[in-house]
Amino acid sequence: MPPPVPRRWLAVAAALAVGIPLHADDDIARSLKTLRAVGPEGKGNEDAGPAWKALVAKGGPALLPTLAAMKDADPAAVNWLRTAADAVAEGERTAGRKLPAGPIAGFVTDTANAPAARRQAFELLRVEDAKAADTLLASLVEDPSLELRRDAIERALKANTVSSRTMTSDPRHEQYLSLFKAARDKDQVEALAKELDGYGKRVSVTEHFGYVTHWYVVGPFDSPAGKGFATPFPPESAVDLAAKLKGKGGVDVAWKPAVTADKYATVDLNAALGKSMDAAGYALATLKADKEQPVEVRVASQNAVQIFLNGKKLFEREEYHHGERMDQHVGKGTLKAGENQLLVKVCQNNQSESWAQKWAFQARVCDATGGALPVTQVVARDSGPKVVPLGFTPAVAEGKK
Repeated sequence: MPPPVPRRWLAVAAALAVGIPLHADDDIARSLKTLRAVGPEGKGNEDAGPAWKALVAKGGPALLPTLAAMKDADPAAVNWLRTAADAVAEGERTAGRKLPAGPIAGFVTDTANAPAARRQAFELLRVEDAKAADTLLASLVEDPSLELRRDAIERALKANTVSSRTMTSDPRHEQYLSLFKAARDKDQVEALAKELDGYGKRVSVTEHFGYVTHWYVVGPFDSPAGKGFATPFPPESAVDLAAKLKGKGGVDVAWKPAVTADKYATVDLNAALGKSMDAAGYALATLKADKEQPVEVRVASQNAVQIFLNGKKLFEREEYHHGERMDQHVGKGTLKAGENQLLVKVCQNNQSESWAQKWAFQARVCDATGGALPVTQVVARDSGPKVVPLGFTPAVAEGKK
């Protein structure tokens, strides 16, 4: 028979079960309010120290309220709250009191709580009851917390490898496919795609991540000393794919199709528009959504970038040649039902080093977890517009994936 749960924890468990705020203790509530008031540049730090000590002194009953208080808190406040929760847990262990696995597991499974707080609660559970934590982790393969999701997928991969050794048939490819769909981290997606390929089940990493592969591009436009970054060239006000525009040096430029077969959908603007320095270029994609929905447009480029959706600027960053990594720039917006115009502006400077010659970008459309949305892209064909999935590349390019 498991040991009885201390009475002081029963109220906490009951509160969690019905969703009642856990700040019943006035002293705890006051301390948490003070810690949540901490902000950037040392705001509230003077009062935070005493409040932190008072909160930790409350012991176990302060643990879950402290974790819950991390939701929507400033990062500086989260740091105070995180260390307080750890100190409370350590104090309980030192005093020989066990943390109740049930209420902590309930906090982890409640996705309304802050992802960082849920992860911290999970780690506390793992120390307190490793078996319960492992059982819980098995259910988090599609969790909105990317850290918990990653760990759950890793657990499933290890379990899959071990269990299959005793099976006369090998169902791993179906399990790998399920994990592939859930995965969000590049390394896990690549590893799972490789495993599936070994079973003759080919999957598209490009489609999985929701990369945009079909664009119209125009440029270059003049950007001396980077001035073009802040200059709204004609594509920012209206798009007419048949129009002739005045580009760099007064030369006429026109929109032209650009299709990428790269696995991570890199569009080489040097190849598409001609190598040019002190220049700005634009890429336009038409996305079609069945309904209005939130969206994240994630771009990678070592050049200066602006992201527009339906004429609204979602993001800008003027930085040149400081590296390129997947999802380094994120613009958050809303797709409307029907067709949407995604416009990406990419500016190149005049650095002469060999590593500064790249003028390129990649862009994908996804939800807040990084999962591809049920959105299509409208591409040009001789017979008229055609709708294809995000990540779609022509059949001739599939062999290069």
